[in-house]
Amino acid sequence: MADFSLEEFSRIEYWEKRYAAADAPDSYEWFRTFHYLGPFFQTHLPHPQQKPKILHLGSGDSMLPKELHRLGYTEQTSIDFSPTVIRLMRARQPHLDWQVMDIRELKFADESFDVAVDKATLDAMLHGSLWDPPEDVRSNVGTYVDEVARVLKPGAKWLYVAYQQPHFIKPLLHRPAAWTVDVQTLSDSEGGVFEFYGYVMTKHSVKDGETSDGH
Repeated sequence: MADFSLEEFSRIEYWEKRYAAADAPDSYEWFRTFHYLGPFFQTHLPHPQQKPKILHLGSGDSMLPKELHRLGYTEQTSIDFSPTVIRLMRARQPHLDWQVMDIRELKFADESFDVAVDKATLDAMLHGSLWDPPEDVRSNVGTYVDEVARVLKPGAKWLYVAYQQPHFIKPLLHRPAAWTVDVQTLSDSEGGVFEFYGYVMTKHSVKDGETSDGH
């Protein structure tokens, strides 16, 4: 795919046009279905009885919020910068919370969520050489990552799944004062050729430099 096309994925105009043409009643999974990703999420999500507040980042028309709701996760908020897809999803799944919002400017208070979920949203911001990302990539991804760190509660997790390999992605996620980063290699349960990755960012329970008594 041409680099120009990759850059288009970061622009709202591309997605508005794409979703405006989506007349089918069913959602389209841009990256893996729940059949493949369910075990990863169920391993790292708190139990539904704890009623964790989950934020889906760049949710598009994914079925993931619906699948998690089916498992008992009722406190979910899904955001996307496309008004068109949010309108579609509100009609399809009115029992869930859908909001128009830019992931680089989250309209939530600090420490609002127990879990954040990114299903290849960050990937859509990437173009050019990943060995030396262009300035707009560094800026957009950096702002996004900082916003996710801000809205997560202490001890909360950011679960991010992608094809992008760790040696490219870990430097972009590196926030030692905010969280730890763990990577899990995932693969198709039916023996698919391509591996993909689950990134787990766990926010520190105590702010850097403080002890458990706040000193």
